Amino acid sequence: MAGWWPALSRAARRHPWPTNVLLYGALFSSGDALQQRLRGAQNDWRQTRRVATVVVTFHANFNYVWLGLLERALPGRAPRIVLAKVLCDQVVGAPIAVSAFYAGMSILQGKDDIFLDLKQKFWNTYMVRQLTNFSLVPVQWRTAYAGLCSFLWAIFLCFSQQSGDGTFKSALPFFHTKGSSAIKESPEK
Repeated sequence: MAGWWPALSRAARRHPWPTNVLLYGALFSSGDALQQRLRGAQNDWRQTRRVATVVVTFHANFNYVWLGLLERALPGRAPRIVLAKVLCDQVVGAPIAVSAFYAGMSILQGKDDIFLDLKQKFWNTYMVRQLTNFSLVPVQWRTAYAGLCSFLWAIFLCFSQQSGDGTFKSALPFFHTKGSSAIKESPEK
């Protein structure tokens, strides 16, 4: 079991693009499956395959290329450089990635208006997103690290696409439900 980390490190150094894309895709797809379970639903594997398709064909590749471009354009980890990377990512990268996810999922789900989710949820989703990636993570791991963060982000984004409104509050209904039921039960006792 302990041999997996050195093997993964070698793979990331020798073949950084496919290693990062596959890790990103696996983590993001797992995030979709987990958010379905957190909502109390049976896993919809067709939905998870659609997420995996969007993520592997666009998201992971886009992030790999985008993070590489950012590093070449703004090399280093100095606070001023990190802030510039975050700003570029938030102004350019995030809107492209969020838009591609919502539109791509709508296309794969066969929706009539492929931009409806994007129009309804983009600004809320955009307001909810990465600082440590550029300051703490080595360059060869940034896409995989983004994938790990995206595992958590995927839970939120997939929930939002399926039944949320793009806000963080809507992604945590089980906390709200537990709190509401406790309040409702108090007066009856």
